[in-house]
Amino acid sequence: MNAHQFFGFGSLVNLGTHEFGGVCASLRGWRRIWVKTTLRDVAFLSVERSPGARLDGILSAVPGGDWDALDKREYAYARVDATADIPGAMDAAVYQVDRQFEDHHTQGHILLSYLDVVVQGYLAQFGEDGVRDFFATTDGWDRAILDDRASPVYPRHQQLARKERALVDTQIPASAAVVQHLV
Repeated sequence: MNAHQFFGFGSLVNLGTHEFGGVCASLRGWRRIWVKTTLRDVAFLSVERSPGARLDGILSAVPGGDWDALDKREYAYARVDATADIPGAMDAAVYQVDRQFEDHHTQGHILLSYLDVVVQGYLAQFGEDGVRDFFATTDGWDRAILDDRASPVYPRHQQLARKERALVDTQIPASAAVVQHLV
């Protein structure tokens, strides 16, 4: 595939985690889901086809067409052509957890530091409605969220303002996920 754009639906929506930039866009026919892989003990955000569904996110150009750097960042994912699913896109891809790495035997937990980054990005790009939409258009909230804020495990964690942290904390109960604190 020789795509020149990619659609970010998780941490890539937070423009503070990369230098790609991007514009707000929608991905049609896909739904976001938390997926556990064999590569780590935590769940990753991924996407799966879902007729009639729609996700908001960021459409970014791949600088210089250099997929290698982006593929390295998204090492657990496979690039999937999504050009037809993104209005106005030309040669676009979305990253989906690579099926060979899916772990269907354990759930894995969600890192709160990762969730914080994603929510911070959605708040900046789409406002509070965008944050609520993120939670509503994501499946897999039946796993625990590990509170690692005091000592973030997620490598691209960001500092959250009090308002941002409060927004995350108020959305979690509606998702049915349970927060577990590090001991």
